[in-house]
Amino acid sequence: MNSSYAGIVGSPVTPLKADNSVDFETFEKEVNFLIGNGVRVIAHPMHMGESLNLTDAERKELVRVLVRAAGARVPTFVHVSFAGTDLAIDLARHSMKAGATGIVLMAPYHWCSQPRAILEHFLSVADACGGKLIAYNSPGATHVSLSPEILEQLIDRVPGFVGIKDATFDMEAFTDICALIARRSKDIAVYTGIEYLLTSVPIGGSGCFSPCSEVAPRLVSDLYQACVRADFAKARDLQFKVRRLMKVMMHNYPATVKYAMELMGRPVGLTRKPILPPTAEEKAWVKAELSDLGVFEKEPHGWNV
Repeated sequence: MNSSYAGIVGSPVTPLKADNSVDFETFEKEVNFLIGNGVRVIAHPMHMGESLNLTDAERKELVRVLVRAAGARVPTFVHVSFAGTDLAIDLARHSMKAGATGIVLMAPYHWCSQPRAILEHFLSVADACGGKLIAYNSPGATHVSLSPEILEQLIDRVPGFVGIKDATFDMEAFTDICALIARRSKDIAVYTGIEYLLTSVPIGGSGCFSPCSEVAPRLVSDLYQACVRADFAKARDLQFKVRRLMKVMMHNYPATVKYAMELMGRPVGLTRKPILPPTAEEKAWVKAELSDLGVFEKEPHGWNV
């Protein structure tokens, strides 16, 4: 398991005001809340943070706020993925100048690029910004996969390569990545896309990107610690609970996550279209599930840790 970046990666939503503008003040509260509740790294804006719904100016200002709010307490990574390499380079350079630790980068959206073009995309962005790199493998979003062959070349050619977020939800793919890292004996983290920790940590996983930490950080932390201690009986029960919570959080995400945060006394506004707010029936379901899982009783309310 990677020692430098192992743990839970906080993946904040982007708070919005009533006029649909970004609420930077509340975003600072989010960052402090996640750090206070034990996340090891913060990455923003992931798709959870509506990266595709934000303007270039908003994404750049969020970088500045993230770096300021984190205050070097944890590493900060900026998701800079775009369909165009030059667009990703621009945001990556801005992020590094603003003081971020590094970037999160996917293969280009939409184009279904061939391996040579994917490799060139990653190398161009990494070379241009010079920061740390977490490669993000999400075939569902990009329709291409970062194969072990591509990842091996990135490891060899990008000095700041420190992590891989694997969102294939495929244990064959995840195992192959962990085997690659084990062979190379390098300080590289391998994260699951979301909180499937019991199935990933024993094979060499380093942690996860965590939507659920916005709502139930103690539950996610307990699961991670049980996995690290190899207390698999406890981890199994916790994983079942986290999986049930994930089903709620990932339904019409991030609108459902935002509503759950409101229920926990941490309002962050609505989402931008095409993401619609939960219906009355969905709200009732979310509230009932959180209650049945003990979230209201066991997790922090409000922004205080």
